[in-house]
Amino acid sequence: MELHVKREHSTSDEQHPNRARMLISCPDGPGIVAAVSRFLFDHGANIVQSDQYTMDPSGGMFFMRIEFDLPELERRMEQLQAEFGSIAGQFQMNWQIFNVSHKKRLAIFVSKEDHCLVELLWQWQAGDLDADIALVVSNHADMKEYVESFGIPYHHIPVTADTKAEAERRQLEAVGEDIDVIILARYMQIISPSFIEHYKNRVINIHHSFLPAFIGGNPYAQAYRRGVKIIGATAHYVTEELDGGPIIEQDVQRVSHGDDVGELKRIGRTIERVVLARAVKWHIEDRILVHQNKTVVFN
Repeated sequence: MELHVKREHSTSDEQHPNRARMLISCPDGPGIVAAVSRFLFDHGANIVQSDQYTMDPSGGMFFMRIEFDLPELERRMEQLQAEFGSIAGQFQMNWQIFNVSHKKRLAIFVSKEDHCLVELLWQWQAGDLDADIALVVSNHADMKEYVESFGIPYHHIPVTADTKAEAERRQLEAVGEDIDVIILARYMQIISPSFIEHYKNRVINIHHSFLPAFIGGNPYAQAYRRGVKIIGATAHYVTEELDGGPIIEQDVQRVSHGDDVGELKRIGRTIERVVLARAVKWHIEDRILVHQNKTVVFN
């Protein structure tokens, strides 16, 4: 078996060991940016990047992403979070602070189609996906040898109508509590509501159509019958509504009346792998805020 060794790269956490990211969403109003900036200044932090967006200046929602450097961040993180609570309460904030040096841990679920999984493994191996792929879970054994050649554990957990509940229990057991995001890289099983709730806004799916068109199964056949002139792919967070969760990223490509279903699938696979990889990268870089059934992506 050929071994795929991960190349050594200098990552952002190694270059900036005291860097943190803060995500904020709250009702819009005056003084939010000033209060947050003053808080960070008073604690000795240096803001290196700041993005904000107001959904509606009159009574809408405010979203903010800040990157900052703070000496001895690891030691001071708990105190920083505790003391920010008063500002968060004043502005009714939903907020999180992430230590950039703590890499996100990923679990990838896959069935037989391997193109999205392979893209993620390639990007991870090249150092373009700054995270740890903790494991791959599949209802088929096809990719076991390939995945394990990267030194990544592969859990083959078959799923049938009769064993679905037990299979999902085994999946949850394999994934555990320390996984930051689950990626459905063309995993062709419907996830139960209890599973979704356990990882709310932390399960990313790639759907092989430009949603909201052609939800469910066989979207390329649906697109062919409809005679579309563009096809696309959509990466979204998974909710109980089939293919209806908050959209993270989409892309499209023009097609011809002469393209059959097979050609649509071939074109679509390229779009799928790129769209999913972008969405995963933005998630692990803390660029996404979810509000209701939409996302704000500071990309």
